[in-house]
Amino acid sequence: MILLVGSGVAVSAALAAQPGGEGTRAVVEVAPPPAAAPPSPTPSPEPAPLFDATAQPDVDLDIEGFLAWAAVDRTTGARVSSPNATETSSTESMIKVWLVADHLRRAAEAGAEPGDEELRDAQLAIRHSHNSAAQRLYEAGGGDATVERMIEICTLADTHIPDGGSGWWSRTEMSANDAVRLGECVADGTAAGPEWTDWLLDEMQQVVGTTADEDQRPDEDFEGGRWGIIDGLPEELVEQGVSIKNGWTRIGRDSSWHLNCLAITDDWVIAVMMRYPAEYSLDYGAERCASVARQLTGPP
Repeated sequence: MILLVGSGVAVSAALAAQPGGEGTRAVVEVAPPPAAAPPSPTPSPEPAPLFDATAQPDVDLDIEGFLAWAAVDRTTGARVSSPNATETSSTESMIKVWLVADHLRRAAEAGAEPGDEELRDAQLAIRHSHNSAAQRLYEAGGGDATVERMIEICTLADTHIPDGGSGWWSRTEMSANDAVRLGECVADGTAAGPEWTDWLLDEMQQVVGTTADEDQRPDEDFEGGRWGIIDGLPEELVEQGVSIKNGWTRIGRDSSWHLNCLAITDDWVIAVMMRYPAEYSLDYGAERCASVARQLTGPP
């Protein structure tokens, strides 16, 4: 037997003597061509960043004051911020999102179901920025101990309790960078835990009340808070769902407004923190939160 191999074809010639010396008989076997290699998978394109890494929104108070902002693209991890994003200011009502998250997560970890009054306090603290409800949650969590848990659990780098303790959640000092980290901590389920995260983010979408005087009634424990970042976003983004928690006060200790805005979506977190003179309005700060958001999320 002779085996010839060429171009992928094997030939077997069997020589057999035939009666009368007639001819030969050849058997030719053609092997199938080798199977084609499967095509290489097409790599999935990297998600387009939501924020330009060099973005620097042109927001200037034009007065003596303080404004810091920060943002993270949750789809890529890209972060952008103002140069002063590690400087701190008081959290005011923005921290209520943590007071609610911490209370609900701890209840779930203990195998307990929050009672109707606890859930009502949680809802009031978020939707209506109800100070007394927030204070009850703060005290139930051990006062400043709940702030210490926030710093540890959300790995905050700049946040601290004022010297001597605050006794009041709103005086916690936080940076814009840390406000974004707090937003991420809520968004990824760390803050409120798997059982309550969706509930909390939904409540943050139900915040009510404008900057109008009639919607700001501190004597009734009602502070309208649906303004700021959400007003600077494209309508289609708002329709997809934006979870927000703002905070503000006009305080005597330095005769200025302390105003903060936090917004969370599936794709990003934005935070703005500021202080400005008392003679200006709530609208003044709200409009600057909207301006930062508009410049970050609008067309390049």
